[in-house]
Amino acid sequence: VQLVESGGGLVQPGGSLRLSCAASGLPFMRYTMTWHRQAPGKERELVADITSAGGSTNYTFSVKGRFTISRVDAKNTVYLQMNSLKPEDTAVYYCSAVGRGPYYGMDYWGKGTLVTVSS
Repeated sequence: VQLVESGGGLVQPGGSLRLSCAASGLPFMRYTMTWHRQAPGKERELVADITSAGGSTNYTFSVKGRFTISRVDAKNTVYLQMNSLKPEDTAVYYCSAVGRGPYYGMDYWGKGTLVTVSS
């Protein structure tokens, strides 16, 4: 199983980035997909998640209205559109796949992509 994040980089405050996470080796449609982030010196936190078939999404309070999680099952890919970025959004962003039903407990993580918000 592989999860490969891309799309990170340096952006000015107020700018936008779109992160992608391409999954392989798992039944993507059967997994809830998440984005977490970890800022320097802080614990990893859940940013957003999306259930299989995109039936439900959830966001941490600090990103509501600014970030949008989506998925394209035909491409085995999950996205995180990040708008109105703030310096406090600076972190390594990780994609994860959370197994449900018969795949419960079979969870996977990507290696992360760095997002830096700075002028």
